[in-house]
Amino acid sequence: MSHSSTGLAAARHVSARPSVTVVGGGVIGLAIAWCAARDGSPVRLVDAEEPAASWVAGGMLAPIAEAWPGEEELLELGAASLARWPDFAAELTAASGLPSGLRTEGTLVAGADGADRADLDRLAEHLASVGREVSRIDGRAARRLEPSLGPAVRRGLEVPGDLAVDNRIALAALRAAATNVGVEFVADRALRVRPGEVDFADSALRSDIVVIAAGAHSGALHPALDGRIRPVKGEVLRLRARGSALPPPSRTVRGPVHGRQVYLVPRDEGGLVVGATQYDVGFDTDVTVGGVRDLMNAAERLVPGIAEYQLVEADAGLRPGTHDNLPLLGELEPGVLVATGHHRNGFLLAPLTAEAIVAALSGREPPPVVRAAVPGRAVETGGRPCRS
Repeated sequence: MSHSSTGLAAARHVSARPSVTVVGGGVIGLAIAWCAARDGSPVRLVDAEEPAASWVAGGMLAPIAEAWPGEEELLELGAASLARWPDFAAELTAASGLPSGLRTEGTLVAGADGADRADLDRLAEHLASVGREVSRIDGRAARRLEPSLGPAVRRGLEVPGDLAVDNRIALAALRAAATNVGVEFVADRALRVRPGEVDFADSALRSDIVVIAAGAHSGALHPALDGRIRPVKGEVLRLRARGSALPPPSRTVRGPVHGRQVYLVPRDEGGLVVGATQYDVGFDTDVTVGGVRDLMNAAERLVPGIAEYQLVEADAGLRPGTHDNLPLLGELEPGVLVATGHHRNGFLLAPLTAEAIVAALSGREPPPVVRAAVPGRAVETGGRPCRS
């Protein structure tokens, strides 16, 4: 397959911005391509047209509910990006003519047995220690907020600022917005990235700058990423309420169930996304019987009525994990930028990531909070285990 660079070369004569090739068509790659083209750069997006982790994602925008001791820098990154989401969504709708998929109903963290309630208490105490308060409520108050919660739920944390987005609606809007500002899509599989060049099996694409945003596959594209990115498998179920069943929760419900994290994210027309398992098993994307069973058992503990729902889809995606659960954002070498390693936070961090990469493309300083995610930071010996 031949990939001519004539279009980008011609565009450089009328644009002061660098020509850009973005490798990766998930939420991160699409957001960068749209924002870079909107900023004036000629942009190509290389997308092998494979189902990405973004297509499978639950779409939680929940840095507070997902906070974890020792990951304060990730919390700050997530909170900074969440603050950008309302404007990002409004601009996306204006640019695409499509809904953004943003849901503003909030999040409820639920706890059932004693150990799970203790986990909620520890989360609330940790958040208070870093200056972020949540409202503790009992089981009755939780069921007043969400009548579909079962009697096993004895405690909750109300987090109205943690939002969600319908991932597939957002992806459609991002693709349309990118198309509308002139992004050119190339359906091929990138094999290697070098400064200003993307190599394919029988051809190459050249531009001023290449951005690696290929999710879990990014590690194979550049020597500096070898061993820095690993695939983390996650299975997700899509359900739909039948006419005889209670409607799903109106807000995201998540929580520990016997130590296993589960989330239930509502969609329009009675839809509900249930996720997610988490395994370090390489590039395996098979959905397993055990994974479906574990998700349903945990979800039914919180919302028993989903046993009557229709099972619409079971799928698995590969999150791009790093040693410290922080993404890699910035320059790998002159002519090569990276934006990957977002793990389960791709949608959450998309606005901030796009802003940081577009700043780097134009020589501006990225937001200070992004410094924690510089690609050259030290790698811990042995790494930090991914958490569920």
